[in-house]
Amino acid sequence: MKLIILDRDGVINEDSDDYIKSPAEWHPIPGSLEAIAQLSRTGWRVFVASNQSGIGRGLFTYQDLFDIHALMNQRIAELGGRLEGISFAPEHPDQASEMRKPRPGMLLDIARRAKLSLEGVPFVGDSLSDIQAAQAAGARPILVRSGKGRRTESGPGLEGVPIYDDLAAYVAECLARPAQA
Repeated sequence: MKLIILDRDGVINEDSDDYIKSPAEWHPIPGSLEAIAQLSRTGWRVFVASNQSGIGRGLFTYQDLFDIHALMNQRIAELGGRLEGISFAPEHPDQASEMRKPRPGMLLDIARRAKLSLEGVPFVGDSLSDIQAAQAAGARPILVRSGKGRRTESGPGLEGVPIYDDLAAYVAECLARPAQA
């Protein structure tokens, strides 16, 4: 069984500079939920690792976040998939813990819970902090152009990082060549 870790905002759902604060504001990126379902159905363990500083900023509550995640899980389940777990860092960036990306804490915690090494495990993100967290945790960073990915792509720190249009494009290639996942 293979492991994959995904960022949420900008990878699974549309991102917003105003934050995703409620289920009504949560809109999946076309093809992302289907891609997660395909991964699940082919034996992948799918986890999410997401900074959610909107909680620390007082923009939404834990219950709001749990409601968003319940909707996301429901929509994925309707397609025959599942998320094995969701990790999030709720703190304000000024009070960041080891869990907040670009630090590797969330990814290392997922590896511990999954009882697997992160060596070669893809972490799909749309920001430089996602790439840096993957590198710091020993995972394999993958950048998507959705969300903030196009902005990220034009910046530094991406040497050797594969880039795809979106999660669906990455998963299609992943499943077409499972040995190279």
